[in-house]
Amino acid sequence: MDDDFIKPDVVEELTGIRTPALAQLRYRGDGPRFYKPTPRTVLYKRSEVLAWIEASAQSRTGEAAIA
Repeated sequence: MDDDFIKPDVVEELTGIRTPALAQLRYRGDGPRFYKPTPRTVLYKRSEVLAWIEASAQSRTGEAAIA
């Protein structure tokens, strides 16, 4: 079930990132990997969206400390 393909509205439900913001992330190449089986269809793999979120984990805010 984690590898099922989901549409941007489902990604929005999972992440809280609105669909237009997902489109901007796709445009910039900053979001989760996506698939375009047709020119007007955008799909994501649920597992890849969740992995993208996990990869963004932070332990503090602000810029990284300079050593």
